[in-house]
Amino acid sequence: MIRRCAGCLASNRIPPRHLADRGRCGRCKAEIPPLAEPIEAPDLATFDAVIREAPVPVLVDFWAAWCGPCRMVAPEVERTAEAVAGRALVVKVDTERLPALAARYRVSGIPCFAVFRGGAVVFQQAGAVRHAQLVRWIDAAASAAA
Repeated sequence: MIRRCAGCLASNRIPPRHLADRGRCGRCKAEIPPLAEPIEAPDLATFDAVIREAPVPVLVDFWAAWCGPCRMVAPEVERTAEAVAGRALVVKVDTERLPALAARYRVSGIPCFAVFRGGAVVFQQAGAVRHAQLVRWIDAAASAAA
């Protein structure tokens, strides 16, 4: 993943296993905070790398642009990414762009949320939910792995 430094705007390549960590810009050495926003999965390989390599729970939001409930929960998903920065990651999967990924996890209704830990699904549920519930699912996955 490429993250831009807020200080010098340099592009920094961050391996998926370090997206939840604090780092330093390769150019100016400014701190790069843990990822605090949803990652848009651009392809299957990137999704698989994040799910497989992340040492923290990963909340996945399966969604589509035409879906009203998906658009309604988008702010809740963003709020969750901010709240769990450093202890979890949030990934958004557009089911129209990546239908094979939705099929892999048997997503039949959207929005659908799945929580992964160690590369495996530990929880999955379809339907719109609020930020507090998303955080509870992440916390449960984190404590189950501890």
